[in-house]
Amino acid sequence: MRNGFTTGSCAAAAAKAAAYMLLGGNRISWIGIDTPAGVRYAPGVEHIRVEEDLVSCAVRKDAGDDPDITDGILIYAAVRILSNEPVENIPSKKQIIIEGGEGVGTVTRPGLDQPVGNAAINSVPRQMIEKEIREVMDFFDFRGSLAVEISVPGGEELALRTFNPRLGIEGGISIIGTTGVVEPMSTKALLETIRTELRQKRAMGAISAVISPGNYGLDFMREKYRYDLNEAVKCSNYIGEAIDMAVELGFSQLLLCGHVGKLIKVSGGIMNTHSKEADCRMELLAAAAVRCGASVDIVRKILDCLTTEEACDHLLKEKIGEPCFRYIMERIQYYLDKRAGGHMRIHCIVYSNQYGLLGATAGAQSFLAKLSGEDPKEREKA
Repeated sequence: MRNGFTTGSCAAAAAKAAAYMLLGGNRISWIGIDTPAGVRYAPGVEHIRVEEDLVSCAVRKDAGDDPDITDGILIYAAVRILSNEPVENIPSKKQIIIEGGEGVGTVTRPGLDQPVGNAAINSVPRQMIEKEIREVMDFFDFRGSLAVEISVPGGEELALRTFNPRLGIEGGISIIGTTGVVEPMSTKALLETIRTELRQKRAMGAISAVISPGNYGLDFMREKYRYDLNEAVKCSNYIGEAIDMAVELGFSQLLLCGHVGKLIKVSGGIMNTHSKEADCRMELLAAAAVRCGASVDIVRKILDCLTTEEACDHLLKEKIGEPCFRYIMERIQYYLDKRAGGHMRIHCIVYSNQYGLLGATAGAQSFLAKLSGEDPKEREKA
């Protein structure tokens, strides 16, 4: 599969091209930079605009075979001369100033790569931009100072399809990348997003967190527990990794909540719930049914089910749903505790679309009540 290049690489390439044209006085159609991964990047240069003391141009994002929503967008850099005066004569003055323009988000919450108020241009892209521009300045023996503005037209709308609004990055996308290269896989990026959300909550003083595979059960959680599932950290299928991160970041309590179709797998010790890793939902439900006295006929029906909702229907009609899910929650608690390694208290709530609450580990509902500042006894009655 073909690799692509990060928004950070595009920004650095565009900035270098603009600086080259500004200081050299001639137009170019392509530019080359070295990414932190050691891979050479040589994109075409588009939308060149030349003004007095300013040049702007764009580089088109190429995500390779990665399903990246930023693939094909134009990332602009405008470079202007701030001063021709040698910076060493003005010790307090920076030689290269990097700013965010249209479509580049602004950080509004702590715990991210950049401090609150800064443009969401991460540290490595900033280093890349400065390195490439400094190379051009040295080539033309320019000793003054330059300002670089990175912009992404349409970035504000595009950001609504990313995690940026959840992270407190407003007004646009982030300029990111640690290697400069996009590998054709989303796992690494997703795990880093989970880590970022958890780290941000810790930076804001939280010692407890809620994680969920997704927004399944949004209405149920709101109506039953008055909890907005949008506030939970979305861990997708990476339950084990999310627990590891929470431990590493120093959380003292964690609640996992989600649909039975995902979380039944945790009762078997499966911490990556993607179907390509394991799909023994019916086997685990059937095993719980056997333990609670289900007939052979019911067990066969469960094993033949296509969905966990259908399997739950058999358990409840057989009137063994309650003991089955009491056992299932015990097994889930066992494996969650095992993964947390005694470093953190961890709870779980499991529900279905049709039947609502199926099971909760001891303390889970009290945890939610305390999280929202309500009386835990009243919440248990709800």
